[in-house]
Amino acid sequence: MRRPATTFLFVTVFVDMLGYGLVVPLLPFYAGGLANGAFLVGILGSLYAAMQFFGGPFLAGLSDRVGRRPVLVTCLLGASLAYALLGLAGTFAMVVVAVALAGAAAGTQATAQAFMADSTAPEDRAKGLGLLGAAFGLGLMAGPLLGGLLSLQSLQAPAFAASALALLNAAFGLFVLPESLPEGRRTRTALLRLDPFSGLVRTVRMGGTGPLLLAVFLLNLSFAGLLTNFPLFSGARFGWGAAENAFFFAFVGACAVLTQGGLVGRLQKLFGETRLAFGGLALTALSLALVGASPTGWLLYPVVGALAVGAGLAIPALTALLSRRAPAEEQGRLMGGVQAVLSLALISGPLMAGAAFDDLGVPAPYFIGAVLAALALPAVALSLPKGRTAPALDTDVGVPETGRVSGRT
Repeated sequence: MRRPATTFLFVTVFVDMLGYGLVVPLLPFYAGGLANGAFLVGILGSLYAAMQFFGGPFLAGLSDRVGRRPVLVTCLLGASLAYALLGLAGTFAMVVVAVALAGAAAGTQATAQAFMADSTAPEDRAKGLGLLGAAFGLGLMAGPLLGGLLSLQSLQAPAFAASALALLNAAFGLFVLPESLPEGRRTRTALLRLDPFSGLVRTVRMGGTGPLLLAVFLLNLSFAGLLTNFPLFSGARFGWGAAENAFFFAFVGACAVLTQGGLVGRLQKLFGETRLAFGGLALTALSLALVGASPTGWLLYPVVGALAVGAGLAIPALTALLSRRAPAEEQGRLMGGVQAVLSLALISGPLMAGAAFDDLGVPAPYFIGAVLAALALPAVALSLPKGRTAPALDTDVGVPETGRVSGRT
């Protein structure tokens, strides 16, 4: 894969999460002064994920039809417009429109994953996807800190900064990014079929994807409420405020960067993707249980650091295993189906965590998350071909030879 394309994909995912991290922690302030503000902020978070649920698979599937490059650039332009509208918003209705547009344009990650799958050999795919995961963690680490600093100038500054970054990235992609999907490998799927439900059904019908998609859903559901619920948890149990939580989320992002940017590629060569998935899921389940049981605040650093490592190993490993189930011309639709699963977790996770926090107790979301992550282990086991051991999935099972991808663009 050529370096400009690698750089663009890394920057694309980084900017996507940087913009998300810049804006999402400030949504309570954008909705401030309105009745039932906390409830409305919850609606905004669910709205973003719901729009992403429909927009992500459509855009990723569309990239199978028209190519990856135009879809990525269009997503970035849409994000730039959404953040600009948020900065200009003077009413709650404008905030709703901006958040909805941002969610609808959030197909960058799934399309970038399909681009990476086009451009890497199967044995290098987990490493490439791990690089995108590192960009995800780095953006999530830097976004809240940068947003907090910019908000000292004005509430609009973080939104305008996110808009400018997305616009610059779109221009970079327009002039630098090569196309990874040649005309001969594109599909002609009807646009009306590029919805999340038909994409999910078709993805599940690909051999061996059902149990793996279930594992992806359970894993992400287990910690989907962390961003919105953790400040409540740390405040109620340890008296943490905004500053303590900002430093903590920066630490979590750093752990994700180190894991997916450095550990995944090395460990994948040593153990294979299937063992990484099992190990990452087990570590995630144990860490979530320990978060709920932590007696002192400082213990959260090593425990949630372990959680970031576990999830950072499991997510790219599961995604790489799924990518082996589809031919090259279907990678965009597959990643769109994965994005739909992630969006369902992001829609339901914060609501589940909030209800558990209110009705069952402060640590309940983390104990429930531990159970969900543990349930993902047998789901991965079900995806193993009968009569084979764990490394059996580290081959292109069910993908014809013509479906293999090249390591070159």
